[in-house]
Amino acid sequence: MDDDVTIDWGLPVRRVEEQPKEPLRRDTWPGTIAAVRQVVDEGLDLGPATVLVGANGAGKSTLVEGIATAFGLPGGGGTGNTRHWEDRSADLSPLAGSLRLVRGAGASRWGYFLRAETMHTLFGDLVERSAARTDRRLMSHGESFLDVLEDHFDDSGLFLLDEPESALSFESQLALVGVLAAQVATGRAQVVVATHSPLVAALPGARLLEVSERGLEEVAWEDLDVVRHWRSFLDAPERYLRHVRPGA
Repeated sequence: MDDDVTIDWGLPVRRVEEQPKEPLRRDTWPGTIAAVRQVVDEGLDLGPATVLVGANGAGKSTLVEGIATAFGLPGGGGTGNTRHWEDRSADLSPLAGSLRLVRGAGASRWGYFLRAETMHTLFGDLVERSAARTDRRLMSHGESFLDVLEDHFDDSGLFLLDEPESALSFESQLALVGVLAAQVATGRAQVVVATHSPLVAALPGARLLEVSERGLEEVAWEDLDVVRHWRSFLDAPERYLRHVRPGA
């Protein structure tokens, strides 16, 4: 661990390490992913807010899901009390048994895992158990997403989000960043996010880790590949669109 790393001992998860009793195989997936190997080889210190940014397949969602299930949350999303809609044996990340979480003494044990790809199915399960809430399946993606934030992101604990920007408008992404920033500012919540969005990556005070074939690298927001690509595209979209062939 670097000498200049400041650890908040009250955080739900101070550090992610390899579980020595169940080491991860490096010759099969997900041990073949550079970012995953780096975490199990070197460990990963987590602060109040951590944002993983990278291309599809780089390993950011695999890491977030692994941390979530190691924390005791269902791989399909929700809290530790959520009844998953699938067989629980299929609900664990392949990383879950190989990760050890170093927790803060006296820190909250409550957590919530929100992943965009299973969110509406999860809401259906919640509606079955609670007729008091509006059926979120009848809402738009953005409306239901912000509604669940109001319900669950108002307490201390660990909040993990996997690509939460999916199908969110610019305004809804701003609202998401506002909710996360407010949670972190209380000093009682910890946030870990995997995203493609330069807007979500601009979460104030977050440690930004770019995930690539090289592994994990801490970078400034303006140096993220996704920020540079979007800036270049917005400056001259024709340079990119001329390579797009209709019907291809």
